[in-house]
Amino acid sequence: MKKELLKVLSHEMLTRSEIRNILIGIANRQYPDTQVAALLAALALRGTTVEELLGFRDGMMETGNHVTLNNPRFIDIVGTGGDCKNTFNISTASCFVVAGAGYKVAKHGNYSATSVSGASNVIENHGITFTANNELLQRSIDQSGVAYLHARLFANAMKSVAGVRSQLAFPTVFNLLGPICNPATPPCQMLGVATLDQMRLYSQLYHRLHVDYVIVNSIDGYDEISLTGEFKVTTNKYERIFKPEDIGFKRVNPNDIHGGDTAMQAKALFDAVLESTAPQGCLDVVVANAAFAIQALEHFQKPLPECVDTARNSLTEGRALEAFRTFAALNAATPKHDRP
Repeated sequence: MKKELLKVLSHEMLTRSEIRNILIGIANRQYPDTQVAALLAALALRGTTVEELLGFRDGMMETGNHVTLNNPRFIDIVGTGGDCKNTFNISTASCFVVAGAGYKVAKHGNYSATSVSGASNVIENHGITFTANNELLQRSIDQSGVAYLHARLFANAMKSVAGVRSQLAFPTVFNLLGPICNPATPPCQMLGVATLDQMRLYSQLYHRLHVDYVIVNSIDGYDEISLTGEFKVTTNKYERIFKPEDIGFKRVNPNDIHGGDTAMQAKALFDAVLESTAPQGCLDVVVANAAFAIQALEHFQKPLPECVDTARNSLTEGRALEAFRTFAALNAATPKHDRP
């Protein structure tokens, strides 16, 4: 990729096709790690364009494994990460609140890169095994409301670049790809971003991908609705800055949503949320995020206060916990793939 690398170092933009070809080359391990690291560093300094990100996505989807879910409408709830806030697993807990409310979620996730516990960490720490088996994933989303898509089982290019990424001390373009590379290509997406620049970028991307989306950013830097202050929401239908009080919540102390110092502490807090025994701030944050996901699933036709009530009832009435227990039973680690 020497020619393309020189272009990036000269602050030139690469075409969607050029980036696609590079990604396919990375997936096939055609380049030395030094060149891949140089490209990732150069793009991190210069920034990545919408066309370049679409090219990365094209290559990721072309070289990856796909999932076909026979559900007319489902959502992915995910954050970009990189906010260095080390919150508990808010997006993952929100998935089960949404499922408990009767909706479908195809959650795309991975191990943590910047916090104690990522989505795959908290799922795996419950004795759950990951699968790429389409039949099992379909059964999971049908019966529990949630299918979990562990990124490393689907994104072959991620495997090829994992070593390079682990040695770099900063987020790369691959941190941006997860939210647009869900192998089930969900028609709805709820995305938390760490910066307003990322919000603008993903808004353009989702518009190009014809996805119903809601993108959220807390003004104080969280890549989710933290309720610690004002937050901005951008969707297909509206763009607005909210205060927690605008949607019926009190402000949350940042310490209340900290994920702890170990993965087991994060797991315990995740469980406490679904059991409705966690501090109120944790419960409120999950309800708030789930509410906006529900509004997207409802084509933005359902008033937000009603979505908040729907999410809160799912949690307080135990339906979110029931969805998770069903999910855990369906996906429990067993010696074979013929789980009941």
